[in-house]
Amino acid sequence: MTLAAATNENLANISNTLIYSSMAVYTLAFFAYIAEWLLGSRSKVGRTAAALTQAKAKQADAPAVTVKQGDSTAELERPKVVVRATAGQRDVPDGPGAHGGDEQGDLYGRIAISLTVLAFLIEFGGVLARALSVQRAPWGNMYEFNITFSTVAVGVYLSLLALKKNVRWLGLFLITTVLLDLGLAVTVLYTASDQLVPALHSYWLYIHVSTAIFCGAVFYVGAVSTVLYLFKDSYENKLANGGTPGRFANSVLDRLPASASLDKFSYRVNAAVFPLWTFTIIAGAIWAGDAWGRYWGWDPKETWSFITWVAYACYLHARATAGWKGRKAAYLALIAFGCWLFNYYGVNIFVSGKHSYAGV
Repeated sequence: MTLAAATNENLANISNTLIYSSMAVYTLAFFAYIAEWLLGSRSKVGRTAAALTQAKAKQADAPAVTVKQGDSTAELERPKVVVRATAGQRDVPDGPGAHGGDEQGDLYGRIAISLTVLAFLIEFGGVLARALSVQRAPWGNMYEFNITFSTVAVGVYLSLLALKKNVRWLGLFLITTVLLDLGLAVTVLYTASDQLVPALHSYWLYIHVSTAIFCGAVFYVGAVSTVLYLFKDSYENKLANGGTPGRFANSVLDRLPASASLDKFSYRVNAAVFPLWTFTIIAGAIWAGDAWGRYWGWDPKETWSFITWVAYACYLHARATAGWKGRKAAYLALIAFGCWLFNYYGVNIFVSGKHSYAGV
């Protein structure tokens, strides 16, 4: 082994220290997000209930329709005002956010964002140190893929905030799963810093795997918003039908954006990254042609990448079709993300194939 290819153990240890440090800061951010939800004012929530109540009042006040027939007048049943014409479509305003619209909650939210930025920078430093320790891209095994994936996911979230998108409601749910992802990485998936297997020595590693990581991070953001959409849609349905949601729903779900907004957000992020996922599969096929002499061989990783592509294509088609908006399309989106997760974890860890580079 040449000196250039040797592993720099000092940088590898620095990387490990930075990853653990980022987990500590993410934990502080997690508690700050919790404080934002708990200490944010509840006096300014209830917009969903108020909007649906007003819609019912309009329905109740709708005048009867009269029809004159000769010398007599017939009174027909008053027309019904439809509160929800199609799935995910209601005239309901977005919630005030986790902070509930008050200064105290907003302060904790800003602290949470600041801690998230700090943790992101520390974790990015850990990924960079891991790359420098072996002078290669930091995604040669599942441990490196995990720490890079969580870094990119948080980066996507912070980029949306920087673009003035109102996605702070995503913070608590994102950081919770990022901590779980990093916990899995440093325990079950950890692999010592080492050189790549020969098959991965290619410039396509930088192109194919980096786009796969980015696509997965964006798909993840879309999946979180889809799950929240399903909860918020059920909450709105219960209110529209005269039900009384519990305290948790009133204090948490009413602060989220309206179900229609969540549905639109998840659709847009999934639709935006889908072409890049298509490119990822094509790039992988080209790399396979260079490495193995064939572009496609129905290897488990190739097969599940294609299944994931088909699942997201079905979702996007269904979401663009009027009869499949709302919950049905949301279930398809979660099935598609489940396919991506299995391709990410299941194939790499439990299935043997030419892509068995998990390192665990």
